[in-house]
Amino acid sequence: MEINFDDNFLEKKEFDIVHDYCLNTSYYYGESDNGDGIMTGMVHDISETEFVYKLFRKKLMDKCPFLSDMKLYRMYVNCFAPNENPYFHTDGKGVTFLYYVNGGFDLQEGGETQFFVDNNLYGVLPVSNRLAMFDGMILHRATSLRNDHRFTIAIKYSPQ
Repeated sequence: MEINFDDNFLEKKEFDIVHDYCLNTSYYYGESDNGDGIMTGMVHDISETEFVYKLFRKKLMDKCPFLSDMKLYRMYVNCFAPNENPYFHTDGKGVTFLYYVNGGFDLQEGGETQFFVDNNLYGVLPVSNRLAMFDGMILHRATSLRNDHRFTIAIKYSPQ
């Protein structure tokens, strides 16, 4: 299993814009991650015309030149309420990026992304301004925070 990190992915001003965007945008109720129709969380699809979309696309292309051979097919904000229980799922062939928006980090609050690999569970801490990159075929799920809404931006690339 390979998961790469880029801490402090955005500059402070960029982070503030993204943070405000996530807090103030509109959401619709849930998606079914594992195909059984059970909805969890709230979602906001980020339009290609939005500054946030353009910012992430450019930053990712600059840091990951291999993406020029792939198709950016979806970018959205996930929002999970406290104590919500998302399901394990895969994103399909390609590369998934998760950007952690919440300010600060407290181990007791939870909010990690869990990965299930070779009958073991691994967690990625939801450190503010962290970008995680992984193979979309890895079984994974979000976990909610104990006392606050959890925001992540998901960016998905597929082979062309």
